[in-house]
Amino acid sequence: MEGWQEIDNSLQKTYTFTSFNDAMKWMQEASIEIDSLNHHPSWTNIYNRVEVELTTHDAGNTVTEKDLQLAAMLDRCYTGYN
Repeated sequence: MEGWQEIDNSLQKTYTFTSFNDAMKWMQEASIEIDSLNHHPSWTNIYNRVEVELTTHDAGNTVTEKDLQLAAMLDRCYTGYN
């Protein structure tokens, strides 16, 4: 889980892309798999960066196996962009 940090009961990571278009394309591609997991991130896009925060709300806002699975999936989606 390279680059992920546990901060305030959440996993956090910033993904950096070569362009705004690549950042948006990655978010769109990842959203399909995110929906299949039914576990949605809190994320923001600022130009070529996407900041992601993962926590499980129905487990008292803590990091759970769902967050670890989603983090791994996001990293896999990012492989083609770095």
